[in-house]
Amino acid sequence: MQYVNIDSLSEEDKQNKDKVVASVEEAINGAKDIIAENISDNPEYRKQIKRRCYRDGFIVSKGTKPEEKTAYNMYYEFQEKINRIPSHRILAINRGEKEEYLKVKLDKNEEDILNYIKHDIIKGSTQFTSILEETIEDSWKRLIEPSIDREIRSDLTEKAEDQAIKVFGKNAKPLLLAAPLKGYTVMGFDPAYRTGCKIAVIDETGKLLATTTVYPTEPQNDVEGAKKELKTLIAKHKVNVIAIGNGTASRESENFVSNMIKEIPEDVHYAIVSEAGASVYSASKLATEEYPDINVSLRGAISIARRLQDPLAELVKIDPKAIGVGQYQHDVNQTKLTESLSGVVENAVNEVGVDVNTATPSLLSYVSGINKTIANNIVKYRDENGKLKERKELLKVAKLGKVAFEQCAGFIRIPGGKNPLEITAVHPESYDIAEGVLQKIDYTKNDLLDKEKLKQIKTKLAEIEISETAAELNVGEMTLKDIIDELSKPGRDPRDEMPKQILRADVLKFEDLIDGMILTGTVRNVTDFGAFVDIGVKHDGLVHISQLSNSFVKNPSDVVAVGDIVKVKVIGIDNERQKVQLSMKDAQ
Repeated sequence: MQYVNIDSLSEEDKQNKDKVVASVEEAINGAKDIIAENISDNPEYRKQIKRRCYRDGFIVSKGTKPEEKTAYNMYYEFQEKINRIPSHRILAINRGEKEEYLKVKLDKNEEDILNYIKHDIIKGSTQFTSILEETIEDSWKRLIEPSIDREIRSDLTEKAEDQAIKVFGKNAKPLLLAAPLKGYTVMGFDPAYRTGCKIAVIDETGKLLATTTVYPTEPQNDVEGAKKELKTLIAKHKVNVIAIGNGTASRESENFVSNMIKEIPEDVHYAIVSEAGASVYSASKLATEEYPDINVSLRGAISIARRLQDPLAELVKIDPKAIGVGQYQHDVNQTKLTESLSGVVENAVNEVGVDVNTATPSLLSYVSGINKTIANNIVKYRDENGKLKERKELLKVAKLGKVAFEQCAGFIRIPGGKNPLEITAVHPESYDIAEGVLQKIDYTKNDLLDKEKLKQIKTKLAEIEISETAAELNVGEMTLKDIIDELSKPGRDPRDEMPKQILRADVLKFEDLIDGMILTGTVRNVTDFGAFVDIGVKHDGLVHISQLSNSFVKNPSDVVAVGDIVKVKVIGIDNERQKVQLSMKDAQ
């Protein structure tokens, strides 16, 4: 090996000295660097090292401020195998690291990894063996390990985010399809302290009747004045239900409402309603267009009331990720989350169907084939020409062509229109088949509107021989079954079959809870590790996955869904943190 003394170089060569090896040591170091990079760039090595890390490695976290009590306490001294750690714990650790409460590293079987590389590179003992061993260790520590760590953390996070988005979608659909509270006049109660509780009364159609602000909470504590004002509104507008938002001052507001309804002759109940996203909606352009003359703060109370009355119609007005179900939704890829949830909302809207004469542009825009521009054009057409009488009238709406009509027609409902089939999901292309089915049992489409005849129609439809009738009408058997199902339940809202909101008349305090108590609650959220159930105290109780059933549960969503009404047993009470552990085992 040769090297050059820098001092012996010409001026021109000295200017290019970076191209010259100045010493034996430098030459060796340069060679080691090249070899280290070659080892690091070897795809087979990286593949095998990564496989070993997943097989034998652990994700380890330690608290940076162990004296502080935080949501990350369980991760202050924590380790779990990389190939077994569940998605929700990955996201929790990521968030704790981001908020600087945790330091996270991956522990690997370093000896096994180095032996694997050495065994492949070093063939027997030579004068270069020690140099090669040093080079392999350098390549591992300086180049391979940091890169592999980043890849594994990134892979784990991506997988966890995908799972979180999946969980969010599963939770969002039953929330959107929650049973509406039909035929009730609702008072929306948006709790607060200093600024007062905002009140909005809406009639059974969602029309705003009255608004006000009362101050039964601190610092004013004007309980009697608030009672007097609300009692007047309840009597005047014949309020049936009070919807109380679950945000700040919710517990104090619930106590106030519970005491007030004991003092009035009217039969009034209350329900606690999630107000997630209500403030976002209140300040939105859409809310301003809907209620240009209503104060921003009062719009939240309107939204809370309408969420109880018609959850789907109200929740489509806000960003899906703001509706407050799922796990770590703010930590995941927001573009992927939005795309996924938009699909869930569209699916829910199409499953229920939309009354084209009452729907808002927000609701219409989620119907298949209808975008925001067309939705606004439908409402504009409705305002200028009155109620639509039949589906084909949609073809007169600006920018709604034949293709869009074919996509949306089956999801549009027109109660009281010219054609009784248009209160069903039967598509216009299948009207002839539907009428042929009715004719076969000696009825007409107009008989669908007669309650007595409808009972007879249901009975006769159930007796139809599917394969024979399908051949006779030249239609597929699955299509025929769908048409028969729609004719059996014209105007049916699938949400009516969902669990109903629990209406309360009295408040349950946290102090009232005792171990072993059996309670009825509403599932508010489902995660990979269990379900959160509203039992009427300030914070939702957790039913851990291990307490969901006497049988093994792989995934909580296999057992419960958002909106389910469940019986639970109190199995743990943490008075300091105001948390309660629940069980669905033996709670019936």
